[in-house]
Amino acid sequence: MRRFLTSFFRLALRIFFKRIEIVGLENIPEREAVIFAVNHPNGLVDPLFVLCFAPRDVSFLAKAPLFKTPFIGYLVRALDSIPVYRKEDQTAGSNEQTFSRATEILRHGGGIAIFPEGTTHSDPSMRELKTGAARIALGASLPVIKVIPAGIYYTAKHVFRSEALVWFGKPISVESNDVSEESVRGVTARIDKALDALTLQADSRSALELVERAETIFSAGRDIPLAEELELRQRFVDGYHYLHQRHPARLARLEGLVRQIQTESLVGPRLDAGTIIRVVILFPLAVIGALIHYPSYRLIAALAVHFSRGESALIATVKFVSALLIYPLTWMAAAVVLFFGFGPLAALAAIVALPLLGYIALVVFEDIDEAIGRTRALLHRSRETLAKQRNSIRAELLAIGDEIGRNV
Repeated sequence: MRRFLTSFFRLALRIFFKRIEIVGLENIPEREAVIFAVNHPNGLVDPLFVLCFAPRDVSFLAKAPLFKTPFIGYLVRALDSIPVYRKEDQTAGSNEQTFSRATEILRHGGGIAIFPEGTTHSDPSMRELKTGAARIALGASLPVIKVIPAGIYYTAKHVFRSEALVWFGKPISVESNDVSEESVRGVTARIDKALDALTLQADSRSALELVERAETIFSAGRDIPLAEELELRQRFVDGYHYLHQRHPARLARLEGLVRQIQTESLVGPRLDAGTIIRVVILFPLAVIGALIHYPSYRLIAALAVHFSRGESALIATVKFVSALLIYPLTWMAAAVVLFFGFGPLAALAAIVALPLLGYIALVVFEDIDEAIGRTRALLHRSRETLAKQRNSIRAELLAIGDEIGRNV
């Protein structure tokens, strides 16, 4: 069951996200006991990335109420997850049970994953880490436990067909079985420092938005790996803090320059011959696929708004889970109608064709939207003006980097 679920969710993630990159797989030991310590920006989507792309089986520490939730409860039990009993959840059970089960898995050379922030969130920086990962590692009574810090980075976490990076960092070796408060704090601090290097954090949401736009301008015209994009944004966050502390007027001027540019207009529309041919040939099928799936698409969006209750960290989770249920139900409903109207062959054809038509619609309308968006943006400014503004911002960012380097 685990293998089936892993394959199924891996396919679903690759459909939901336009691009997924995995970095650092060489840092994960094949057989040793290991604890994955993961940041938690995106609800139930975060554990799916570790489940699907870590090259070994992983059991997750998950809050106890999830085990009683319809559908999700079945999944967490099927994946051999470990319940965590938090006071605020008011669920019967104790952390002794949690630690005992986690230790048992580790002593058999297994792997567990924990989200040390304790809960999912949309804060611009990581929350203070809980000590559970350190306590489990120190209390496992094994010569060495490897803690793998894992950073998950989303370009737009709640947006369908956005991009995601999973970065497995260098392992942290925990050798002591001394579960004193000093040792726990020390290991937690090491995990915190390692996660800082794998995540994007700033002191405010506006700072992150400025950094995102600045990096887009700096990287315009280049299709860079997500790991490089993350590193660039981390450096720009450092530059933001440097200017904020030492040169606020210079920061304000840079902010003005960055906000003047429509970042989507920095590169031209991708109207290569292959894309044009694909759109022309597949457009009729894409229209059919879009019409069939549009009601389900709107229903999923409505459910995401309703059940996330304004929590952006939960929007992608609701969309993802809803899509896994609603789209197959749509296909089955269509197959039932065709079965009674035209017979079993028509129903079988619908089961095969409808998912394919949905995928064709997805690809074709993505191509069209991207070309239209970039073309519209280009009409607002000349390419020469955009190039001058972009080069001015690039030069300023490089100068700030040089200045920071000289003052370190």
